[in-house]
Formats: sequence, structure tokens, C-alpha cells
Amino acid sequence: MIAPCMRAALAAAFLALPLTSASPSAADADLVALPMTLKQAVAALPMAAESREGYERSRFKHWTDDDRDGCNTREEVLIAESRTAPAVGAGCKVIAGKWFSYYDGQTLTQPRGLAIDFMVPLAEAWDSGASAWNAERRTAYANDLGDERSLVAITARSNRSKSDQDPAEWQPPLADARCTYTSHWVATKLRWGLSVDKAERQALRELAAGCGQETVEYEPAG
Repeated sequence: MIAPCMRAALAAAFLALPLTSASPSAADADLVALPMTLKQAVAALPMAAESREGYERSRFKHWTDDDRDGCNTREEVLIAESRTAPAVGAGCKVIAGKWFSYYDGQTLTQPRGLAIDFMVPLAEAWDSGASAWNAERRTAYANDLGDERSLVAITARSNRSKSDQDPAEWQPPLADARCTYTSHWVATKLRWGLSVDKAERQALRELAAGCGQETVEYEPAG
């Protein structure tokens, strides 16, 4: 079992894998060096039409144990995000802790009520460019422990409500969470070089306009 402070290092091996899709451009790299306003970050997202043709959830292998410490990705996230020392049983099964689901403002102490949410859902990632990736990069995406915004423990109810929708179709029910959610969504798409469609970009622009001085930083995922 890893300590929470080690979470950001776990994706190193994956991030070294060869890619089959384009990495962020040189111009984008300049933006990465310093924090951007949320408005600037939205403007940096490439725009493209989406297609779900060929998508299957099984194309993204997830909940792997890439550092072979006995804890799969789901358990690693639960351990890292617990606000108290989590109770961990045999096989690195998290059995208790304290988690705050920021989408809806709920606090839970039992992991059975939690889901690990892909900030940008797998189907949305596929639509936005992941269809061109190789299997290794899709696995890296689905198990991204290198950025704490990529995977987040939330209530199962919020996870079901969100499903595979983008911010043009769904936003957190807790209004105070929406600026954080928007910045995390944008950072994840920038990190992985994913595009947005017209409706999504418009929704992100409208959200960013109400988010004051919210900033975005990210590191490209290889």
C-alpha cells in the first residue's frame, strides 16, 4: 500500500509509453509553463467533432495494479482521498475511511457508497481523441494516478447521474463545486490532448465566465 503523498509518482511508467496520437503542440507547451486563467485554458482546447463509433468500455483496461504493491487503482484513490487514516483489509481492500464527495457535498465513511469517477468519462475521452490511441495509452488514461484531478471518489449516485456526459449536458448538483469541476475537466482534457465539440466549448466558456480568478495548471501525460 502506498502513502498518499506517493500517488503522483505512480503513473511514471505509463507516461513513458509510446503514443499513437499527437501530444500538445509547442504553442500549448508555452501555456503549460505558467498558470492560465480558466478562460485561457478553455481557449487552448482544440475543437473537433465527436464520434463514438467503435467505442467499448473494455477498450480502457482499468483498476490495474501497475506498481504491483497489491493495491489496484480504485483502492489507491480511496486511500489517497480519505480524510482520515483509512482501514485497509486483506488484499488492499479499503473497508473504512472518510471521504468528501465534492460534486454533491456529501461525506461518507463506507467505501461501498463511493464510485471512482473518471473526470472525463471513458466514452467522452473516446469521442474526443482516445479512439486513435493504442491500448497502452488508454490503459494509462484509465489509471491516471499522476494527476489527482483525473480520478475522484464521489458518491455512486453522482456518478450515475453524470454517466458519460460532458459539461454541456451535466454539472455537479452543488453549485459551489462547478468552478472546481470545470477547471478539473479542462485540465484533464489538456493533460491528455483531448478535444471539445462546439456545445461543450460554449458551456465551458459560460462556466469560466462566472469563475472569477480560477486558474488551470497541468502537465502533459507524455
